[in-house]
Parts: sequence; C-alpha cells; structure tokens
Amino acid sequence: MKKIKSKDFRITKKISLKDIPTLNMLDSNEAELEEKLLETREKLGEFQDVLYAHGKYAVLICLQGIDTAGKDSLIREVFKDFNSRGVVVHSFKAPSSIEKKHDYLWRHYLALPARGKFSVFNRTHYENVIATRVHPEYILSENIPGIDSIDDITDEFWKMRFEQINNFEKHIFQNGTIIFKFFLHLSKKEQKNRLIRRIEKKDKNWKFSPGDLKERELWDDYQVCFEEAINNTSTPYAPWYVIPSDSKDAARLIVADIIFDELKEYKNIEEPELPEEIQSKLNEYKNQLENE
Repeated sequence: MKKIKSKDFRITKKISLKDIPTLNMLDSNEAELEEKLLETREKLGEFQDVLYAHGKYAVLICLQGIDTAGKDSLIREVFKDFNSRGVVVHSFKAPSSIEKKHDYLWRHYLALPARGKFSVFNRTHYENVIATRVHPEYILSENIPGIDSIDDITDEFWKMRFEQINNFEKHIFQNGTIIFKFFLHLSKKEQKNRLIRRIEKKDKNWKFSPGDLKERELWDDYQVCFEEAINNTSTPYAPWYVIPSDSKDAARLIVADIIFDELKEYKNIEEPELPEEIQSKLNEYKNQLENE
C-alpha cells in the first residue's frame, strides 16, 4: 500500500481543483483499505482518551464537499472507535430564525469542542462563502446593515468574509483548538452514479431529493466557490486538505491517517501523572481495597 503523507494532500499554494485527481486508491484494493482503516481508527480512539485526560487541547474536524461526497459515511467509519462522550458531530443546515438574529459565525462558536474533545462539522462555516455565494439571495436573510439587495454583495464582501473566517480560525487555534479542514473532492461522473444509486436502492431513497438535481446543474459554480474558499483560507494554523473521494474507502483512510499523523506530532499531549503523594501510596490503597 502506498504510504499516506499529509503533505501530499495539504494545500500550501493556490490550486485549481480540475488539476487535482478525484481518485487515489493508494495502490490497494478495497479489502486492504478497510483493514488499514481499522488499525488507524483504533489508534485514533486511543489518542482521544489521552487528549481527554490531558485536557488542554480540542480538535475540530471540518468536512466540506458537494452532495454525495461521502461526509456522513466517513464520519461513521472513521470515528467508530471513539468514546461517544469524546466526539460530537454537528450537521449545519439552513440557519434558524434565532441563528439569523446573530452573525453568521455565532452558531459555529457555540458548537466548538471543549478541551479534551473532538467536534466534527458536517458542512461548516464555509457554507457562508460557498452556498451563499452560489445563491447570494441567502445573504439578504441575514439582515446585514448596508446589504439591501444582491447588488450590494460585491467581491469585497466575499474578501471580507474570507478574512473574518481566517481570524475566527486563528483565534480558536491560538486558544488550543487543533483544526483540520477536508474537502472531499468528487467527480461529476461519480456524483451521477451515487445519485442514481439513491434512486435505485430502496433503503437509500430517503436521501434523494429533486433539489439535488437542481444543485447539480450549478456544479461549475460550486467548484469555483470551493476553489476560491480553499485558496483564500488554507493557512498554517488551519490548512485545507483536498481528498480524492471517488473511492469512499480510500477517502476515509486518507482522512483518518492525516488526522492521526498530525496529532501525534503534538508530543506534549500525554496522560497526566498522579501527584507524587498519591503515586507513592498506590499499593497501600490497593491493599485497603483488597482487605475490605
């Protein structure tokens, strides 16, 4: 199996998505990919226990991708060995009436992980520079001063949002949140195949919506917005990783390996030691219990 290196997927310069492959099987078959994922996710589960005990860092996993890119199943498979109390998944839909009374980042602040825990954002604050950019009319419902029509939403507005998002991520990073941002890079052909499967398989019908086809017609617009968001917000403290996702098995393994390889570089994340006065009396406490 080809070794997975974070740097091969991390975005450190401007990219064009059309130049990045959507399939990378890592010179392996599906059975080998699944077996390696079992190993990696077990290591991640063990790391999560240590992170919780250490209690000084939090981890935020951000997943973005076009419809059918595999976000839900990736979450299910990659985080299977976590203590359920150590990871929280947030799926951000259209903002509620209460959320619209606050700035667009407010609900994302509320969902940030506590120290010692992981949070997974299934769709993220980047919807505010992707979906809203494809559908700028959504911005009008935010009731922003000075934005009274679509004509008021200029290129400068989007540059401002990119800067706000970078500042948001820098702030939480500086306060102990380790950030991973994954774009699940899917081909238009594979999306078509997955949508057809949703229609053909009865147990997948519930996932299909005619709206999926309307959004598919805007494929090129979405690709431009994904690309510009990645190019404007991949930073050393919150890098983007573009993950070839035509194979769900390969994408899951690549994401899991990147998370584990980057986290193990934090050598200061370790289980705390017991105070010396307690450590020196462990045998005494053990005897006390045994002699009850």
